[in-house]
Amino acid sequence: MDSTGTVRATDQNRALGLSTIAFTACFAVWTIFSIIGVAIKAELGLNDTEFGLLVATPILTGSVTRLFLGVWTEKYGGRLVFSTQMLLTALATWALTLADSYVMYLIAALGIGLAGGSFIIGVAYVSRWYDAGRQGTALGIFGAGNVGAAVTKFVAPFVMVAFGWHGVAYAWAAGLAIMGVLFFLLAKDDPELVARRQSGVRAPSLAEQFAPLKNLQVWRFSLYYFFAFGAFVALALWLPHYLIDVYSVSIETAGMAAATFSLAASVFRAYGGKLSDQFGARRVMYWSLGFSTLLLFMLSYPATDYVIQGRNGPIAFSTSMGFWPFVMLLFALGFFMSLGKAAVFKHIPVYYPQHVGAVGGLVGMIGGLGGFVLPIVFGTVLDLTGVYTSCFALLFLLVGTALVWMHFAVQLMEREAHGVSRDALPELAELDRFPLPESAGARHTLEEWVPENAAFWQARGRRIARRNLWISIPALLLAFSVWMVWSMVVAKLPAIGFDFTTTQLFWLAALPGLSGATLRIFYSFMVPIFGGRLWTTLSTASLLLPAMGIGYAVQDPETPYLIFLVLALLCGLGGGNFASSMANIAFFFPKAEKGNALALNAGLGNLGVSVMQFLVPLVITVGVFGAMAGSPVTLEDGSQLWMQNAGFVWVPFILVSTIAAWLGMNDIADAKASFREQAIIFTRKHNWLMCILYTGTFGSFIGYSAGFPLLTRLAFPEVNALQFVFLGPLVGALSRAATGWVSDRFGGGRVTLWVFVGMIVAVFGVITSLGAGSFTAFFACFMALFFLTGVGNASTFQMIPAIMGREVPRLMPELDAAESRRQAERESAAIIAFTSAIAAYGAFFIPQAYGTSIAMTGSAVGALWGFLVFYAICLVLTWVYYTRPGGLLHDIERGRGPAAAQPAE
Repeated sequence: MDSTGTVRATDQNRALGLSTIAFTACFAVWTIFSIIGVAIKAELGLNDTEFGLLVATPILTGSVTRLFLGVWTEKYGGRLVFSTQMLLTALATWALTLADSYVMYLIAALGIGLAGGSFIIGVAYVSRWYDAGRQGTALGIFGAGNVGAAVTKFVAPFVMVAFGWHGVAYAWAAGLAIMGVLFFLLAKDDPELVARRQSGVRAPSLAEQFAPLKNLQVWRFSLYYFFAFGAFVALALWLPHYLIDVYSVSIETAGMAAATFSLAASVFRAYGGKLSDQFGARRVMYWSLGFSTLLLFMLSYPATDYVIQGRNGPIAFSTSMGFWPFVMLLFALGFFMSLGKAAVFKHIPVYYPQHVGAVGGLVGMIGGLGGFVLPIVFGTVLDLTGVYTSCFALLFLLVGTALVWMHFAVQLMEREAHGVSRDALPELAELDRFPLPESAGARHTLEEWVPENAAFWQARGRRIARRNLWISIPALLLAFSVWMVWSMVVAKLPAIGFDFTTTQLFWLAALPGLSGATLRIFYSFMVPIFGGRLWTTLSTASLLLPAMGIGYAVQDPETPYLIFLVLALLCGLGGGNFASSMANIAFFFPKAEKGNALALNAGLGNLGVSVMQFLVPLVITVGVFGAMAGSPVTLEDGSQLWMQNAGFVWVPFILVSTIAAWLGMNDIADAKASFREQAIIFTRKHNWLMCILYTGTFGSFIGYSAGFPLLTRLAFPEVNALQFVFLGPLVGALSRAATGWVSDRFGGGRVTLWVFVGMIVAVFGVITSLGAGSFTAFFACFMALFFLTGVGNASTFQMIPAIMGREVPRLMPELDAAESRRQAERESAAIIAFTSAIAAYGAFFIPQAYGTSIAMTGSAVGALWGFLVFYAICLVLTWVYYTRPGGLLHDIERGRGPAAAQPAE
């Protein structure tokens, strides 16, 4: 880095020394539950699941916060961010002593997790003090602060014996607070931050800092670190249990053996940084992954008895690894893992010198998540196979995948460098005459995209746009399926042994709607910032969390209600995808085809609710995945349910869709926009009016979809509702996809007006049928409601571009015709996404309204009357602002015919 050329060595040493000590203190606090957790478990009487969640919470939050802390360090400097982070963590550690309930302990643990984010702060801060030739050594020394975990394990037990676990918390909190103050007083701002302030250059925006995350290379580095660091944390937690069970040693012996691995995987990180500077990070990564593959193969081979039929009879012998050879192999594995950790973070500051915080934050976050996920997977694999060495076999597959991926990536660089051998390939290929490693990602970016140009569209544009659309549709369908799968799971929880109240069940049904709607607000602005390809890939892959979580949680009736609340919130990840998906597809198509494309994307995506409600009742009655998915639950009538399949069935499809999105989708360079540029929609009156109207249509569709199964079961318990409730979302999804032409022909405003008239009549019919106890009338009226919501979903979205096409020229007369059109398109896309976010709260409020009405009056009729009044308000708004004589859309909709219609959904 140029800015380090005039930096004094004493300042460099000061920055490195203070950062290493601070990181050691933070790591000691981050692992505090490894000692005091045992006492807290006994004090609260926690079961193993609750204890596991408490211990894992700091690991999880410490990993996730790395992404944000790294970005803030790039913007505000390590001196301020590191000091603030330590003081806040110390406060949370002290607050732990004040907790008087399990929930309060979890909240304090969330704050303690900030300690784990210290790693990326230090990386971003230290790397700015050293040039590329010495960053590996410096970051290796800093990373050796992992030894803080050993400090806690060796010192904390003595403190706890003398003063109790509260004494440990007080001491660690005080030490970290003192360190935070000293760091702020003694550390200096890094030279790059000082230079930026002196020159008056603004800090990089979030979009600029996150830009490199679209490169596949960054995710490859993340896989390396998932193994090098994540597996290190996982094995440090897992090994004592493993050694006691397999070798029958005492807890003291097991602890010392595990500490041997932890020390090797921590202390030698500094040496790994030195080697990376001397021999190159790529070569060190080959050593690390190659030797780890060999060592893990040896460790994964279980004790085996052999019988060979010899000439003179059977020959029997056995193979097994003794305790001390096992410990020596662990030490060697830790050594090579430490080299790998150093090599990964040697790459980042040189490849991405202006984005160390964002890139390092992502890599560090995924590595930390490995420490959270892998112990859970170790236990699951052990339960399924019964083989103790299965944990090492799993890591063998993981590191083997990383090694093969790295090798082929280097080979690709060689081919693009015209056959130059690996020995001649420079350590940082993009700094020499070789192509950038992220050039593959650039091939997916459309630098020129002019769909309104007829020649371009016919020759090239339509084919690319349609490919992106047909990849987007199944991804969105899966998102809706996972979002709404909770409604089916909740309806069956009492039958498989979960003793939750009706109010608790309605909360579980409603929470995915709450989180999904909230996430849509953020997802609305992500595509112009990150690009549609990367964001679709990430958002689709995120569906694995709730899908797999459901599969495991429903197998144990002792699973705490809190776990189900978390899973319900995670299902909202699927709900958020709609906003970004619609905004992304809107950029690809010209006006003449935009309506049909968005109707297909939204309508067939909405179909995921119906697919889920049709598929789940089938797969939960069959052992689709065999022993891998666990055992069924036997019901009172003798039948069996594999409720876990409701989550597991989506996993293979999510994986395929994620890969398809990454390999087949595109980013549009001209579609880039910052949040500030998009935020102008918050000043537009019609943005908020359309939020209300779309809540009346889509909010009703998704809310009725979420609450229909449970409402039907409660109102008509004699009917097996799960057999046909899928028909409602099916009707709503198909009507949306099939009726876009109606709005194009007659105008979205007029269609929306009559939709609300019909919905008022249909809700009144539902109320009447409940009073009469007629299931047939109840079902028919609900089908009418679902049909009308689909028509209204299409018509309201058709209104938005027409409205903004009129409003932007009026509000921004200084723009010429072309700029005004682009501004209207940009605002229309943002409003489409944002209104979908607000409307999605219907998935929370409608089920919750049912539950509240039933709790207060014993019937859902009160909630239905409230919906009827809301539709009347929407009807009035549509008339007053858009369809009455003099309304914004009155003349437009009556002055155009089918030939002039502009589909704009």
